[in-house]
Amino acid sequence: MNRAADITFATGLRAIMRLDPDIILVGEIRDAETANVAIQSALTGHLVLSSIHANDSIGAVLRLIDFGVEPFLVTSAVIGTVAQRLVRKVCPYCRQVLVAPPEESMAYQQEMSEVRTEFHYGRGCNFCSRTGYLGRIGVFEILTMSEQVRGLLSKQTPASEIKTQALREGMITMRRDGMLKARDGLTTPTEVIRNVFLIG
Repeated sequence: MNRAADITFATGLRAIMRLDPDIILVGEIRDAETANVAIQSALTGHLVLSSIHANDSIGAVLRLIDFGVEPFLVTSAVIGTVAQRLVRKVCPYCRQVLVAPPEESMAYQQEMSEVRTEFHYGRGCNFCSRTGYLGRIGVFEILTMSEQVRGLLSKQTPASEIKTQALREGMITMRRDGMLKARDGLTTPTEVIRNVFLIG
């Protein structure tokens, strides 16, 4: 990007549009001009993929509206959003089932509505440098733009009501996805609490 030469995300996106691509990847939507050009590109039949800074999948859509894009344009152009966080994976070489601390069991029970007192933990080995973790895995939240969600966004309904509707339609939150991965032994409740438990 070179603002002095008038080379910005928006001008670059306009230049790409003249090449008539089927799919456009915008590195990041960071200002109103880029948001508007990306939305216009999507409305003209292009598949536009981009990243945007937000706390969750609903926040990503609301961020576009915060940039000044009209809600009816957002609901027409956006087909879905994905939010993600990374959590550390339990080391497969030294993992073992242990009794979880009470706060972890309570956090799991609160999210999953089931009692569980044991989870996989890494005891620490040479492979994981004695940390108990090796590698990372994503926890995701996918918002599909259904007609009901579109209607709520058009009326500029609060995020909490949009989330309630999305959950009714089967959306899995990042914190729930994280706890599902903890249940499967891929990560620990500690990691979920540390990275995603306070979001949403």
